[in-house]
Amino acid sequence: MGNYNFSTITPAIRELSEMGMHHNQIAPELFDRYQVKRGLRDENGKGVLTGLTNVSDVCATKVVEGKTVPCAGELYYRGINVRELIDGFLADGRFGYEETAYLLLFGELPDQPHYEWICRLLADYRSLPTAFVRDVILKSPSANIMNTLARGVLTLYSYDEMAEDTSLPNVLRQSLELIALLPLLAVYGYQAHTYYHEGDSLVIRPPKPELSTAENILQMLRPDGAFTELEARVLDLALVLHAEHGGGNNSTFTARVVTTSGTDTYSAIAAALASLKGPKHGGANIKVVQMFEDLKQKVDDWEDEEQLRRYLSALLRREAFDGAGLIYGVGHAVYSVSDPRAEVFRSFVEKLSRAKGMQREYALYDRVAALAPQVIAEERHMFKGVSANIDFYSGFVYRMLDLPLELYTPIFAIARVTGWSAHRLEELATAGKIIRPAYANVCPHHPYVPMDRRHEKEFSAQE
Repeated sequence: MGNYNFSTITPAIRELSEMGMHHNQIAPELFDRYQVKRGLRDENGKGVLTGLTNVSDVCATKVVEGKTVPCAGELYYRGINVRELIDGFLADGRFGYEETAYLLLFGELPDQPHYEWICRLLADYRSLPTAFVRDVILKSPSANIMNTLARGVLTLYSYDEMAEDTSLPNVLRQSLELIALLPLLAVYGYQAHTYYHEGDSLVIRPPKPELSTAENILQMLRPDGAFTELEARVLDLALVLHAEHGGGNNSTFTARVVTTSGTDTYSAIAAALASLKGPKHGGANIKVVQMFEDLKQKVDDWEDEEQLRRYLSALLRREAFDGAGLIYGVGHAVYSVSDPRAEVFRSFVEKLSRAKGMQREYALYDRVAALAPQVIAEERHMFKGVSANIDFYSGFVYRMLDLPLELYTPIFAIARVTGWSAHRLEELATAGKIIRPAYANVCPHHPYVPMDRRHEKEFSAQE
C-alpha cells in the first residue's frame, strides 16, 4: 500500500460524485405516494411496531377517555420501574450497574449470593488476552474511541475458540465478557490515542477486582487513580440509566437485525457500536456540551432569560452554533412531557455541581431546560411537547467528572452493551425470522447500451 493517503478525494472521484448525485436522490413526494414510514415512524412521530420484547418498556402516553395522550415518562427494566430500582440499590449503599446487568440479562433481580456472583464474574472477566493491549490497542490508535471499541470487539473474536457458537449459554458467556471488557478497551484506547497523537504520558492502569465498573473506569482513567465516592456513584447512575432503552432505538434495533441473520456475538455488538457512534444517536451529549460552550460565548448574562431566549431562537433558525437548527438535549423520539432518566439524574447532577463548585453552570442548564420547550413551541409546529432528555445533563456530568470528550459516547456504549446483549439473547431465544423489510424501487427500467453507443461526456480522470 506504500504511503497512500486513504483520505484523498481525487478530482475524478469528485467529478463522478457530482455527475451521479441525481441517481442517489429520491424525490420527497414519492415517500408519501408509496406510504413509506420514513425512519420507521408514522406521521405523528410514533415508531412503527416491528417486534415484541420483555426487556424494557418506554412509557410516554396513557389512555384517557379512549384517547391516547402524553404523560410523564417512565422507564421499566424487566417490568421494574427504574426509579424504584435506583432507590433500592442506593438505599442499601450498593453500586447499581452490576445489579442492573443481572436484571436485564436474566430477567429478575439477583439475591445476595447471585449479586456477589455477577460482581465476581465480571471482575474475573476484566482481563484482556496476553499482549492484546500492545498488539491491538497501542498499535494504530484511532482518534475516535468508538472505532477503537469496534476494532477491539471484532479482534476478540480471534481469541474465542467458540466464537461462532450461538447457543444461549455461550452467547451469555460472551455477553458477560464484553460487558466486563468494554471499559478496558475504551480507557486504554483513549490512553493510546493521547500518547501517540497528543504526546501525553502513557498510563495503563489495571482494573481492581474489588471495585465496581464505575469505580474501575475512574481509577483506570486518572493518572493518580483517585476518585470520590460521589463521583463514582454519579457515574454508576449514568451507566444504569443508559443501560437499556427499548428495542426500537437505532443501535439496539441494529443489534437485533444483525442477530437475526445468525451471525456471531462480536459482529452483532460491533454493528451496534457503529450505530451508536453516529451523532444523531450516541454523540448527542457531546453536542450539548459544545452548544453550551457556544452559548456562554454569546450570552453575557446567564440569568437574563431574554438573552437566552434570543440565543435559543437563533439555534432553531440555524443562525447559531452549528447551523443544524437544533437545541441539543431537548426533545426525544418517544418522551414528550418528561424523560424519567433526566429527572432521576438531575438531583445527582445538582449534588455533583455543588461538590465541584459549578452551581452557576448547573443553574444555567436548568434555566435552558425550562426555556427551550417554550421557545421550540413558539418557533415550530409540533405534534407533541418536548423536554430535556438525559443527554442534556450527561455531558455536563462527564465534564464535571473530568472525563475527556472522546469518552462521552464510549461511556454510553459501556452501559448499553448490557441492553444490546439482553435483546440479542431474546432474539435468539425467540428464534424469529431474519428481519427483512421491503423497499420499493422507483428507478425506471431501461435497456443496456453498448459502449460505442453511449453518450460521451467530458471526463478527466486525473489521479
